[in-house]
Amino acid sequence: MAKIRVLATGVFDILHPGHIHFLRAAKDLGDELFVVVANDETVKRMKGDSVLSSEVRAKLISELKPVNEAVIGRSGDMLDIVVEDLKPNIVALGYDQRLFRTSELEEKLKERGLEAKVVRLPKMEHDLDGSRKIVAKIVRMHRDQKQD
Repeated sequence: MAKIRVLATGVFDILHPGHIHFLRAAKDLGDELFVVVANDETVKRMKGDSVLSSEVRAKLISELKPVNEAVIGRSGDMLDIVVEDLKPNIVALGYDQRLFRTSELEEKLKERGLEAKVVRLPKMEHDLDGSRKIVAKIVRMHRDQKQD
């Protein structure tokens, strides 16, 4: 029987509990988890400069237990790598990934000949479940230490 391939994507700039939750939940959807890590150009366009390079972020993600393989996304058409290389059965979206609606992404994949289910995963409730929250806490801690 063929293995069910799951694809997850993200920036993964500052690894945090929300990422681990997302990747575990994505892996639970199938047998193999492939992760596309946003390239530096894409991150800069979407969020500004990243702390870590795409090569470092991909290496970190590839070392995580749920992940079978991590690759750096291409510039240009982000769906090329999905259709041409990875051919997932399921695409897992994080609760906060808003580039596509679930049905819209399924339709775009069908147009390219890929019948893949798109699943939006639930949010993890944690006070440090996002990179921006971690950075804000570090800034607060630093500011508080300066005031003491």
